[in-house]
Amino acid sequence: MKTQHKQSQSTRQKLYRQIIIVLLLMQTTLIGIQAENRIQQGDSRIEVLMWMINQCIPVLKQASSLQDKQKKDNK
Repeated sequence: MKTQHKQSQSTRQKLYRQIIIVLLLMQTTLIGIQAENRIQQGDSRIEVLMWMINQCIPVLKQASSLQDKQKKDNK
C-alpha cells in the first residue's frame, strides 16, 4: 500500500513539474513577444535586451529550482 501511495505521489509530482515547465515556457515566450512590441514602439534594442534579462532572471531561478528538486527526488 505504501508503494502504491509513493507511486501516485511520484506521478503527481511529475505532472506538477510538467505543468510548471509549460508555464515557464509560456512566460518566456510572452517575454519575447513583449520585447518585440517594445522594439516596435521605439525602445532601443539595448534597453529591451536589459529588460529581457531582468525579466528572465526569475524564470531561470525557477527552472534551476525545479531541476534541483528533480535531482533530489531521483536520489
